[in-house]
Amino acid sequence: MQKLGAMNDPYHAFCTDCDAYLEGRGSGPLSGFRFAAKDLFDVKGYRTGGGNPDWRDTHAPAQKTAWAIERLVEAGATMVGKTITDEVSRGIFGENAFYGTPTNPRAPDRVPGGSSSGSAAAVAGHVVDFALGTDTGGSVRVPSSFCGLYGIRTTHGRVPVEGVVAQAPSFDTVGWMARDARTFAYVSAVVLQRNIEKAKPARVLMAEDAFEVAQPLAAQALRSYLDVLSELGVPVESCSLASEECLEELARQQGILQGREAWTTFFDWIDTHNPRFSFEVADNFLRGTHADEKAIASANVVRAKVRERLSSLTTGETLIALPTTPFAAPLRGQKRSAMWALRKPVMALTCIAGMAGTPQISLPVAEVEGLPIGLSLIGARGSDELLAGFALALDERARSNVAS
Repeated sequence: MQKLGAMNDPYHAFCTDCDAYLEGRGSGPLSGFRFAAKDLFDVKGYRTGGGNPDWRDTHAPAQKTAWAIERLVEAGATMVGKTITDEVSRGIFGENAFYGTPTNPRAPDRVPGGSSSGSAAAVAGHVVDFALGTDTGGSVRVPSSFCGLYGIRTTHGRVPVEGVVAQAPSFDTVGWMARDARTFAYVSAVVLQRNIEKAKPARVLMAEDAFEVAQPLAAQALRSYLDVLSELGVPVESCSLASEECLEELARQQGILQGREAWTTFFDWIDTHNPRFSFEVADNFLRGTHADEKAIASANVVRAKVRERLSSLTTGETLIALPTTPFAAPLRGQKRSAMWALRKPVMALTCIAGMAGTPQISLPVAEVEGLPIGLSLIGARGSDELLAGFALALDERARSNVAS
């Protein structure tokens, strides 16, 4: 196996201040696979950088390796390095003011998406076979969409977050990305500790209000793919995700909860060390201080309604289809005001699974003017295996169509 120090990194995906490397053990199901881990995951003996040099410099080397990394290494996979993340995971487009923005291999003039930006770039660029990320508000799903990857936000609480830098604990999840459905299934089986076999849902609900958030070309490309489901004998019906508030309002309510939790998580460190932040990340933290207890209570009521709504929609192995992102990857180097405006519709789509605590997989099934964009499927809590199994079934169908 080739260590990071000797490995070509043309996409600026890896952290240059951490040479963490763990050789796969034995001849397990992932033997021969190489992977990377977002620099929020601890590796024993190494500092976890978290995308911020002051975080790295004010924390001692980890005393234990993160649970998810241990599982993968025990299964035979070799971890070749840590990947760049948005500062303490508080970003969605993959831009880091301190370490730079990883290159999107599918669209070099575009952002890779974040905050699992380096992980997505390393996988999409064929530097590794798969990569670990985290997803609090969309940090696996968004880069998966922008870079044309399979990626999952797991059921909240399903995968241990032991040894992972927290942001907003009631939203934080571990996820992973791969270029193909088979590799994705192999990794899923190891981390979820369940066999992954081809599977089909009882039906798929197309979330009309989510498709309305997407730009017209994106919505059209993704709607067209849903025709494939009828070929597999899966009924497709329509639904609305939001029962009362619109999706943009649900995103605002999630922002209140996530912002307050993130501020609580990092307050002592910020108060003690007065760390450096980019403007956008500092602004995100400040927003977390503005919500009073009445606003927090109101947001929790909304979250309970979202959970109830998703529970009712996803009964009986029903999945919900929606655009992962409302558009393909935006251009790099835009003004902060432009990127902030783009952030709002992205969060309108990613907030649903976050508020409900449900799993969501992004499938690399469409393009908009040559740029990848993902179709997402949301399932009931605990249906992670169904999502991975359905991805396998869809991939087999696509392969058979190509062969014929």
